[in-house]
Amino acid sequence: MAKKYLIETFGCQMNVHDSERMAGLLDQAGYEATDSDQHADVIVINTCSVREHAEDKLYTRLGELRVLGEETGHRPMVAVAGCVAQQEGAGLLTRTNGHVIDVVIGTQRQKMLPMLIEKAAVSAFAEVDVNPWDDVSFPLGITHRSDPVKAYVTIIEGCNDHCAFCVVPHTRGHERMRAKAEILGEVRQAVDSGRREIHLLGQIVNHYQAPDDPGCDFAQLLSEVNDVSGVERIRFASPHPRHTGARLVEAVRDLPKVCKHLHLPVQSGSTSVLSAMRRRYTREEYLGLVAHVREAIPSATLSTDMIVGFPGETDGDFNDTMTLLDLAQYSSVFSFKYSVRPNTLASKRMPDDVGEEVKSERIVALQARQREIQLALHERIVGRVVDVMVDAVSRRRDTELSGRTQGNTVVNFPIPAGARGADGWIGQTMPVAVRRAGAYSLWGEAVSADTGK
Repeated sequence: MAKKYLIETFGCQMNVHDSERMAGLLDQAGYEATDSDQHADVIVINTCSVREHAEDKLYTRLGELRVLGEETGHRPMVAVAGCVAQQEGAGLLTRTNGHVIDVVIGTQRQKMLPMLIEKAAVSAFAEVDVNPWDDVSFPLGITHRSDPVKAYVTIIEGCNDHCAFCVVPHTRGHERMRAKAEILGEVRQAVDSGRREIHLLGQIVNHYQAPDDPGCDFAQLLSEVNDVSGVERIRFASPHPRHTGARLVEAVRDLPKVCKHLHLPVQSGSTSVLSAMRRRYTREEYLGLVAHVREAIPSATLSTDMIVGFPGETDGDFNDTMTLLDLAQYSSVFSFKYSVRPNTLASKRMPDDVGEEVKSERIVALQARQREIQLALHERIVGRVVDVMVDAVSRRRDTELSGRTQGNTVVNFPIPAGARGADGWIGQTMPVAVRRAGAYSLWGEAVSADTGK
């Protein structure tokens, strides 16, 4: 019988896609996927180290696997991948006393996973490979995509910006661009496999410059993906505000398949904190960009990332962040309390001088205000008909479908009557009349011709 593997993923969309790639490699090596750790012969934990809490999940999970082995006698091989693996390397074995972990594989060595597992199976020692590897190509057709509707496509690996709080340049390496021809080939392959929405990924996705076509910047790449037959929607994450110029805004405005949604991570509303973070823009410059997007694309929705409690953040700085929320009117915000990350400039030069209680008070206040903003924005949509691409059965009710608007707002609605069943609607884009609004999603009813409504 074929050996079975389980991949567990923590962190960002890029980690999700990395897990899809590793799953494809294991499929090719003759393994079969399972969703049970008690049936798995190999468990791959794909880790995130952007926040301390995300990193802690790894050690919690390793403890659970140790207990599983003690209680059941089942001892799967364990491979730790992703950013914590790259960050800690062989140090992971020391931190866990060498137990449980059989393979440590860095972010730039994923293609070696099957071979490292094979070597570890006959070795008395763990296999560790976190060496940098500048080759960012990946074999077409190998990726085991986990989503039936959307396909992640990486266009850039690594980052050169070195923001003071960010561990990514140390875990993902320096910036490397994939060839445009390879990207477009992967997009076509994804469409041929039934995917209708393409997500272009990169640490600073809009910094893209094609190594095989010097005239192709990110705006041009969007145009060429837009021209691929079968693509219905295009999203991308995450652009850096500093690199979001007129050409990109015009591309989002003019290309019909590009969703009218921009994720513009601001991190703080205070110019002094932004300077300490090494973000290289001011509050005023960022708000100028927001105004430009609003003027060029009135229907666009915006989202962002924010950190509270960065070293030196005063009450006045935090108030600047709160007022920025009101000015920008984000449709969603990913917010975090600052935590010290190894190897970053902040960890080396800046004391973590904002108390945990203050950080907690600030994150609660920020999230409460953002919920009010989101609810008000969503209430404006009640009574309108919006196009929803269905991507799943609702997590709350198996009698409802769930999908997203072009602006990335979640909409739930009852499964239309008919012979299709729930799965038959997955991947379809349907007009939905919005009846109710919540802070995090909308609820409505399908009004497509198929439903007779």
